[in-house]
Amino acid sequence: MEKWRRSERMVLITKMLLENPHQLFTLGYFAELFQSAKSSISEDLSIIKNAFLETGQGNMETVSGAAGGVRYLPYNSPAVEKEFLDDLARRLSDPRRILPGGYLYMTDIIYNPAIVAKIGTIFAHRFVGKEPDHIVTVETKGIPLALMTAKAFNISLVIIRDDSRVTEGSAVSINYFSGSSKKIGTMSLARRALEPDARVIIIDDFMKAGGTAKGMIDLMKEFKAEVLGMGVLVDTKEPEDKLVENYLGLLELKELDEKNEKVTIHSKNLTEDV
Repeated sequence: MEKWRRSERMVLITKMLLENPHQLFTLGYFAELFQSAKSSISEDLSIIKNAFLETGQGNMETVSGAAGGVRYLPYNSPAVEKEFLDDLARRLSDPRRILPGGYLYMTDIIYNPAIVAKIGTIFAHRFVGKEPDHIVTVETKGIPLALMTAKAFNISLVIIRDDSRVTEGSAVSINYFSGSSKKIGTMSLARRALEPDARVIIIDDFMKAGGTAKGMIDLMKEFKAEVLGMGVLVDTKEPEDKLVENYLGLLELKELDEKNEKVTIHSKNLTEDV
């Protein structure tokens, strides 16, 4: 095979890194793949890393040692992140999104791949030091957000159902109290879904009182899984005392006035530590 040009190598290396976030690649792997010296590959990676950093599109982490290498960590710069969340808040503050009963229409946002991919990157960046084994959510609207978060971490998604599925084998089920609807619900998860002592992050689309979130945490206890963190796209200002603590909300619903057709949603000032 003829020698690869640097421009060709860098395009393909960048593609592989972007498609496999958090996966460790050794210099030897790239050197063998492109039939190039490790020193040349190292220079390629340095150029790619600087491009990521200068454009605020992520970072490349170097892991030293015999089993070391490089891996891509996706994130957006604070300015890009803030602009994206502010725009999302404006879109969701449209009074035409108010539904009868005081609900907010978010389906078009939640099922837009370009939007949820960016949200998944934000969650993955905020929880980057946690090193989860799985992302967990409850059906159904939280699935796209959780899936894109799992993709950004390059790990699997686990979906909690509202009842057991014959196709998933035996399951563990619990009852939980929904603080928003004031109803008792059921959550179910297949016993094979999580290995013992799994480390998980919970992702969901909306939180009002936190009853569903608490139910997911309680279900994880049944599996002896460690909940490393929780992220939600939108939480409500009221009630202030949620049933769960230490969660990351990206947007806050401050007001939803069905009678006067007014919705107020603001982006939050996110910190690096969650």
